[in-house]
Amino acid sequence: MAYFLTADGGTESLRARVYDLSGACLGSAAIPYETRFSAGARAEQDPEDWWRAFVTAAGKAIAEAGIYRRAIEAISLATTSCSVVALDENGDALRPAIIWMDVRAGQEAEAVLATADAALRVNGAGQGPVSAEWMIPKALWLKRHEPGIFDRARTICEYQDFMTLRLTGERAASFNNVSLRWHYSAAHGGWPLSLIEALGLGALKDKWPTQVVATGAVIGTLTARAAEALDLSPSVKVVQGGVDAFVGMIGLGVARPGQLALITGSSHLQYGVTDRAIHAPGIWGSYSDLPAPGRYMVEGGQTSTGSIIAWLGRLMNGTMDLDALNRRAAELEPGADGLIVQDHFQGNRTPYTDPLSRGAIVGLTLAHEPQHIFRAIMEGIGFGTRLILDSMAEAGCRSEEITIGGGATASDLWLQIHADTAGLPVAVPASRDAPSIGAAVLAAMGAGYFSTIDEGIVAMVKPGRVIEPRPRETALYEEIYGRYRALYPALKALRGA
Repeated sequence: MAYFLTADGGTESLRARVYDLSGACLGSAAIPYETRFSAGARAEQDPEDWWRAFVTAAGKAIAEAGIYRRAIEAISLATTSCSVVALDENGDALRPAIIWMDVRAGQEAEAVLATADAALRVNGAGQGPVSAEWMIPKALWLKRHEPGIFDRARTICEYQDFMTLRLTGERAASFNNVSLRWHYSAAHGGWPLSLIEALGLGALKDKWPTQVVATGAVIGTLTARAAEALDLSPSVKVVQGGVDAFVGMIGLGVARPGQLALITGSSHLQYGVTDRAIHAPGIWGSYSDLPAPGRYMVEGGQTSTGSIIAWLGRLMNGTMDLDALNRRAAELEPGADGLIVQDHFQGNRTPYTDPLSRGAIVGLTLAHEPQHIFRAIMEGIGFGTRLILDSMAEAGCRSEEITIGGGATASDLWLQIHADTAGLPVAVPASRDAPSIGAAVLAAMGAGYFSTIDEGIVAMVKPGRVIEPRPRETALYEEIYGRYRALYPALKALRGA
């Protein structure tokens, strides 16, 4: 049998899993680590915690799998994106990592957009926004505010790259990560040299990893030190993974033109695959040669989705019973007795790209109860997803089905609302651990068992169930969706923007 070790390095913990060639998970373990928050919307982690978590979790997962440790053939990782690290010549961190949710680089993001460089075509066809989360704004912040760290840094990279450097000794960047968040474009010459030069960041090019490795390609084998720490054979291949949401897309089985992945959690991400380049206001992308050569990927996103449910729970002071709320909300008609929720509690990412937009609950009466608000939140998020899908379709990226993963799959009601508001079938794969199974596909591909991602998906990603849209409910939602769309311009006018 062939066995593969994966890691899903998230915001709160790292989960290691062991898979076989059929896609079955044989062992799993998670190790948490600390995030340090401070004023100015800052959030940092210690990269050494990532490494220690992986070593510990990997040992526990392999033990649970009950296999011979030296039977592991390949490793691949899915990690958070935009978690930027500055390393010295030994590969050790010079400061804590500035993780993805840290938005201290807001002014630097504005400076990036102000260059009007051609590399910004992936930011709403050059109209923006550029996120303060991304690599170049954070690197510019380091140069402006911690020049000593910037100058001393031998390598400026991300979580994924730190881990592969520790595993293999290679300074390698993930192709999907640099394409999505570093303004790297294989179709337009690679690194965005004119952009970083315009920002006075020319030195950054030599601090970035020396090679960009395609998803599913072998970076190298374990160093003697890494093999000893993990108690694995030095011959184990380390295969390029990437951004957790992107690897999760593979784990959902979405890789062919016309398919669409909806990754749910605290926020929603929509990834569509096309056979041609698309650059349009209101969407991010397209990114070339993703998820496979000759294909393109477009991206949409809702900043706050599952986090709004969590907000409701805080308001209910710990009394929220999700199972009971789902049952009671399911008994309501579409529209939650006249309620409409605008889901912009932390601004709008796409299609309006308006960080100043805010959430709203419209139509409240004294007769409304928690289940009404609960359902209306789900419907508002469903409408926000529908709006993004409509924007993608207008730009030329159309899908006939939504493949969904993440937190929303725990609620049958939410799945049905997504199907009914979009008027599209919603497919839920058998495994809910999309980033991990996606990493297993990539590890098996790098180990030589599959020649393409498509082959790996067929062999390892198992189909689950499909939720069909209900004609009556879809028709009712069509009218409510029109009122949802009218909310944004009305509320924007009220704030005087």
